[in-house]
Amino acid sequence: MNKPYAIGIDLGGTNLRVALVSRDNEIIEKIKKPTSDDIVASVIRSAEGIFSDEVAGIGIGVAGLIDRENSRVFTSPNLQAVEKVDLVKELKERFSVPVYIENDANAAALGEMRAGAGRDFSSFVLFTLGTGIGGGIVYNRKLLNVSAEIGHMSINADGEKCSCGNYGCLESYAAGRAILSNAVSLLETGRESLLKVQCGGNFYKLTAEDINKAALDGDNLAREILKTAGRHLGIGIANVINIISPEAIILSGGLTGAWDIYVQEAIKEASKRTLKELFERVRILPSLLSDDAGIIGSAGLVF
Repeated sequence: MNKPYAIGIDLGGTNLRVALVSRDNEIIEKIKKPTSDDIVASVIRSAEGIFSDEVAGIGIGVAGLIDRENSRVFTSPNLQAVEKVDLVKELKERFSVPVYIENDANAAALGEMRAGAGRDFSSFVLFTLGTGIGGGIVYNRKLLNVSAEIGHMSINADGEKCSCGNYGCLESYAAGRAILSNAVSLLETGRESLLKVQCGGNFYKLTAEDINKAALDGDNLAREILKTAGRHLGIGIANVINIISPEAIILSGGLTGAWDIYVQEAIKEASKRTLKELFERVRILPSLLSDDAGIIGSAGLVF
């Protein structure tokens, strides 16, 4: 008899999410905690709390470049500790079930295909918009076995150096880290803004949510920052549409909270840079699963 459950794990640089998921993509039980320095012990302890004989296997989505042949992480700029451990081996030894590993954005794309905004599309591309930018590609209802490092496409040949070592990456201009860096730089020049009040004069305490709130309150600097990032995101979206011609672009992650300014500016810019016939047939829409996409997709690796 097919066992009815899988454990889905979403391991990010900030948070660890672990859930018991049914074959029909229902989350039965979920654990969320800050990512620990002792990754293996933290993941195993979390999984132990929801494991049973009815679990068919474990799927893990990790923020990093995956060596699928050896089920390891090649590199993870925001979670370097995971490069030094064989997480799949450790979980197999502890639980004696099949264990699968995938990039976290790819896992999220699989989750959206199984139970979210991607259910009605044959082909779509997922952008994860947070501290960095990730991607996952579904084509003909299959998760493509590719890196899909959308955030590391160059959009400025002479641009600034990215943490990955490349220059002019989309992530360096459109992600959360870039938005905050741009805000600090502009405030340090003496620009007037509500942001000064929000952070009590300490610019380094600002968050992307602070910038979006100020923008919605009419702050010109905050709006400028979000629109600049949005225009760069639009270049990346246009590139992806022109290359892959998907039916949909699905946007997920914390920055989608700034949909009215940041995302709308991205859509406007993408419409200018995409081949007209391709843009007219693509839909750009938000994720339906939010934080749950990664754990549902990771469990889907088992099923």
